[in-house]
Amino acid sequence: MPKKNSSGTHGLLHGEPLVHQRAKEIQPYGTVTHAIHLQLEQPVRLEMTEQLNQLLADSMSLRDLYKKAHWQVAGPTFYQLHLLFDKHFDEQVEIVDTIAERIQLLGGLAIAMAADVAETTRIERPPRGREEVPVVLSRLLEAHQVIIEQCREIAERSSKIGDQGTNDMVVSDVLRENELQSWFISEHLVETPLALSTETAKAAD
Repeated sequence: MPKKNSSGTHGLLHGEPLVHQRAKEIQPYGTVTHAIHLQLEQPVRLEMTEQLNQLLADSMSLRDLYKKAHWQVAGPTFYQLHLLFDKHFDEQVEIVDTIAERIQLLGGLAIAMAADVAETTRIERPPRGREEVPVVLSRLLEAHQVIIEQCREIAERSSKIGDQGTNDMVVSDVLRENELQSWFISEHLVETPLALSTETAKAAD
């Protein structure tokens, strides 16, 4: 039998969690609040949040590609790549958070759930199973290229329409880090022997 609350009536005790609640959204996805403190017109903020959400979805996909690679990498370079992939994953986590915060700051809503990201991202989905190291590296490099291209487009557009804050964030926090990571990945795809034989070295001279 339900206990009486402080008013003497039957019902939930004061302070007891009210679970299984549902209600209408307080802000639909794809909209922006007024955010008058930014002094940016609504059309500007709508356009930037849309583009940043695409960048966010792709960055979240790249982040997860790195974790998959970290868990599944195998072969003679396991130790080095295992550590490198985890380092890049951690850096992508920070990038994802930075993009999401910018979207929220502009009055929009950041995409968040895995299913929504999967529907939105332009990065090719890998198989669930383990792939050879060169394939894994190629996937990562191609994903970086998608993001780098998009960063340059957003940077140019945001500068043109007066959103210098988005321009600075995209260039400083996203583009430069992705350029650096893609360089590290691409160097692992250079085909070179671990050491040259004496004869080969002489021939090269």
